[in-house]
Amino acid sequence: TGKTTLIKCIDTILKPYGGCIMLDGKEVREFDKRELARRIGYVPQSAPKGFPATVFDTILLGRRPYIGWKVTERDIDKVLEIVELLRIEELSLRPFDELSGGERQKVLIARALAQDPEVLLLDEPTSNLDIKHQLEVMEVIKRITKDHGILAIMAIHDLNLASRYADRVAMMYRGRIEAVGPPEEVLTPENIRSVYGVEVEVVNTNGGRPYIMPVRPCTQHEY
Repeated sequence: TGKTTLIKCIDTILKPYGGCIMLDGKEVREFDKRELARRIGYVPQSAPKGFPATVFDTILLGRRPYIGWKVTERDIDKVLEIVELLRIEELSLRPFDELSGGERQKVLIARALAQDPEVLLLDEPTSNLDIKHQLEVMEVIKRITKDHGILAIMAIHDLNLASRYADRVAMMYRGRIEAVGPPEEVLTPENIRSVYGVEVEVVNTNGGRPYIMPVRPCTQHEY
């Protein structure tokens, strides 16, 4: 619990009750909205229904921190670049509302990338997707962060996806970070039992990443 709240506090959608969140030595709430939007891109779990724009225009909304009175050729070129980067050219002129869940997530990621962010915040980007689209979305995020030097901070429930793709994992429980570090150090049977109340077996894959296999729920006195 607390993952989505943390993501929204980083993006100043919510205000923390205590403490502060720093970006390059400056508290995030001290940035003006336009400057912060140029530094941080936010990808929500889903977009509201009844969104009438095309995919191209949806992505173009990500250029709002840079747009003055009108859209420039540079803004158009940026959107075209991102469309090509995410390999969604065939979706460009389709209405956003007509897309599948996996396609929508790619477009929401593209909209955030149009901001040219240094940090990409993703709130459960694979929720409600089938396994194929989960992997497609995670591969897109992996590729763009590696190729473009973007820091991705993601809230995610699926421990095996976190293990497979994350460089570092922070495990939260009741709004507090219980463990943080590389997946192999954090995703242990002891930590998972303590946070999730589940007995698991953890095996290492060929790549050295832990793979979690649930065994049974723990009784209350066991964790």
